[in-house]
Amino acid sequence: MSPEFPTSGSVRSAAELNEQIRALWLRAGGILSSQERAEYELLVVEWAEAIRGEVIEAA
Repeated sequence: MSPEFPTSGSVRSAAELNEQIRALWLRAGGILSSQERAEYELLVVEWAEAIRGEVIEAA
């Protein structure tokens, strides 16, 4: 089962994405497989977009 990721803009909060990133690392025991690495990279990109969106909203 592969996770779905929004393609344009994040619909999830940075906090939610951060929790998913942390959970991924915990499940993997700190060593990511190539599939987990791909999931991690997508989550980090989405998290960065969410952070930017939250900073812009706050300004």
